[in-house]
Formats: sequence, C-alpha cells, structure tokens
Amino acid sequence: MEREQHTRRDFLKTVGLGAAAAAVPRAARAGGEAAAGKQPKRPNIVLYVVDDQGSTDAGCYGNAVIRTPGLDQLAEGGVRFTHAFCTSASCSASRSVILSGLHNHANGQYGHQHSYHHFLSFDRVRSLPVLLAEAGYRTASWGKYHVAPEDVYHFQQYLKFPKGRRDRSPAGAATLCRDLIAAESDQPFFLYFCTTEPHRPFRRSGSDPVDPKDVIVPPYLPDSPECRDELAKYYGSVQRADAGLRRLIDVLKDTGHWLDTVILYCSDNGIAFAGAKTNLYDPGMRLPFVFRDPFASKHGHACDAMVSYTDITPTLLDVAGATPKGYAFHGRSFRPVHQREHADGWDEVYASHTFHEITMYYPMRVARTRRHKLIWNIAHGLDYPFASDLWASSTWQGVLKRGEKLYAKRPVAAYLKRPKFELYDLQADPHEVHNLAGDPAHAKVLDEMKAKLKAFQQRTKDPWIVKWRHE
Repeated sequence: MEREQHTRRDFLKTVGLGAAAAAVPRAARAGGEAAAGKQPKRPNIVLYVVDDQGSTDAGCYGNAVIRTPGLDQLAEGGVRFTHAFCTSASCSASRSVILSGLHNHANGQYGHQHSYHHFLSFDRVRSLPVLLAEAGYRTASWGKYHVAPEDVYHFQQYLKFPKGRRDRSPAGAATLCRDLIAAESDQPFFLYFCTTEPHRPFRRSGSDPVDPKDVIVPPYLPDSPECRDELAKYYGSVQRADAGLRRLIDVLKDTGHWLDTVILYCSDNGIAFAGAKTNLYDPGMRLPFVFRDPFASKHGHACDAMVSYTDITPTLLDVAGATPKGYAFHGRSFRPVHQREHADGWDEVYASHTFHEITMYYPMRVARTRRHKLIWNIAHGLDYPFASDLWASSTWQGVLKRGEKLYAKRPVAAYLKRPKFELYDLQADPHEVHNLAGDPAHAKVLDEMKAKLKAFQQRTKDPWIVKWRHE
C-alpha cells in the first residue's frame, strides 16, 4: 500500500462520492461499505478495546440477552473472528501485546503497570502508536492506558474529560473524540479508544437493566443466585461499553469518515470471574474480535482463522502501509485471510502469562491448536493465586461458603492446585476439564505439543525456557 498523504477530498473523488459524502449512503448505514471497493492510500484507524468481555457476550456472538447494536453493526459491515486469542489474560500485559506485536515475556510488561506493581516494557520496543506517528498519522488515546513507559507507548494526544463534566461514559467519550475525527487534515488519524467497562465493579448506568433470571450462565461458571446477579450487572456494563462504540460509529458517519476508517474491536482478556480472567483456559483467552475494513469486497461473515493478539500491531501497520523494515514482530498481518471463512495456515496460537498483580506470580505457557491445548504451569508447586476482585466476588465466595466441591464443571481443588502439565482434547472436552497429560494413550500428543511449546519459546526468546533444563 502506498504511503503518500491523501486528503479527504481526494478520497471522495477517488470513490466517486463527491460533496455528498456527508450524507452517508444507505448501503453504509445497513452495513455496506465504500463504493467501488477502492481504498484510500492511508485509511483512518480506530482500535476499540474493552476491559474483560467474554467471547460469547454480544449479540453477534450469539447472546440474545445482551444488547450490543454497536458491535453487531460493526460485525455486519466487517468480519467476526471466532478463534481470536489474547496471549496473557491480564490487563497491562495484554495491552502491551496489543500495542507491540510482541509477547509480554519479550516486551518486558510482565504484569500490571500501575501502582506498586510497576511493570514496564523495555525501551527498545517499537509500539504501534509510535510507528504510525512516524508514518504520518495523527495518534490519539482515550481511556484506559495501563502500559509503560510513556515514551515507548507514546501518543501525540491524550483525550480527557474536562473537569466537572458529569457524563464520563464511553458514549460521552466518543463525543469527545469528534474534533479529532472531524479535523481537516492531510494526515489520517489513529484513535486508540479503551473503555474501563465491563471491568468490575460493572458500571452500567445508562444501559438497559437485565433481570438475573434472564442471563445465560456459561458452562464455566456456576449457576447460582450470586453468579446470576453478578452476570446481570456485567451485562449492563457490556451494554454501556457498546453504547460508546455506537456513538463513535455515529460520529464517524456524521463527519464523513465512516467510509474511510478501519475499525478493530477486541477485549483485553476474558470476563472478570474465576475460571476466566487471569487464567489461560479458553474463557480467559478466547475473546470477541471484530474487524471492519470498509474497502473489503466481502463483509458480514465469520472467519475461523486462529488469530493472536500479537497479530494486531502487524495488521494495523499493514493497513497503514507502515510496516517497518528490519523489525521483527511475533505476529503477522491477518489481512490476507480476513475475507475467508476458513483460513488455512492459521491453525495454532501461543500464550505467555507471568503476573497479574505483582503478588500473583504464576507463569504459564500455552500451545493451542484446533484440537488440543497444552498448558505448562511453570509454578505448579504453588497454589493458584487470585486477583483480589475475583476472590472477593460473590460468585466465588458463595461456592466457598456453601462448601461446594465443584466450581461449575471444575473441581475447586483442581482449580486451586494445578499439575505441571494440562493437556486437553478440545473436540471431546471443550470445557477443559479432563486432563490427559498423564494418560499413556495421549503420550505422543503430549510430546508433540511440548515440542511446539519449546519451539515457540526459542523463537520468541522466552527467558522461562531455562525451566525445561533446570526442573
């Protein structure tokens, strides 16, 4: 893709829309995309990241209770990935991967950035906003930042609510972004928009209330009164996050930029319940992921490519025509396959988690194919540590107070004390309950998955690879 500067007027002329572009065509409102399929030299980019949303918790992902018209509209005009995976189920670590294209064991953001946790990336990292700025993009961030140091993850503009403003919702923030989006400039914009919803304590003001009896309790959570109550609040918080996306879409349409803006929507990690967030079971790492390229010839479909969050930065740099020469990412651009429903050669992902809070040291490495998953619990001698908010949740505390032996399908004892290796056949056991690592019938598969994991660690220069030799 060429990297010459391209004005909005030139783009409108290219696609034959002329001065009438401000009146968004009916096809665009219904999910249709830019006329003639011609792409501007450098489109605008929006990266919309929500905080702790589960993979099935949206209308376009099959949940008929949660109302997510914003994400549903985005999926109608783009592609809904069904097998997208974060690499670390923890906020700061995951966001560092999103913005660097490197696993956190390589970028140095091992855990939380804020407060006494104080993890931060190496100064040699070249992040997405810095590389886009070098390529001539106007870069702006709103909302949850949560990575460090600032000069590594630098944005030219940090959008903030004015003092005393009462509406501090994601929808209010989307309105705050109007000036950036509407500005007359020869430079395209990159907007990194990050809600704190639906993170606990589940802010939900302004969203439609949800009755606990109506929620859909996923198989990895217990169907208890406490869980239903928390899920109802969580649903409201998801809807509040979606209202921000819906408003942002309206701003893009009102300013004439709906047809020249690429949008990627994802969650940083799984839902904030025990068994999901901070874990590398699928509820913690398999997430909603919608990509809208208005110039794609196909839209409104699902793609089964197994994409990793290490692929986000390479993909958006590819969109911008700004891929740096001589700099290696751990991921790759998924643009060549996003219009396919099935993508050959996208059949495995890897995960690398070390900390959540600094008190939560529990390094895990994962190799996952379509059929099998291997989890290496490097600190298996320790009890599994809890994030403070997950431990305090009424869902977990209800299980403890009643002395229940199961947390949904998983034994409480197995959740708290984990073996060195966990091997799962995801076709036969999609909820990752029956560990096959000690089964002689699966010894060959175990060896194959171990070999994949070691090769991944060698490829990405993972310091924890020494554990294979020392233990």
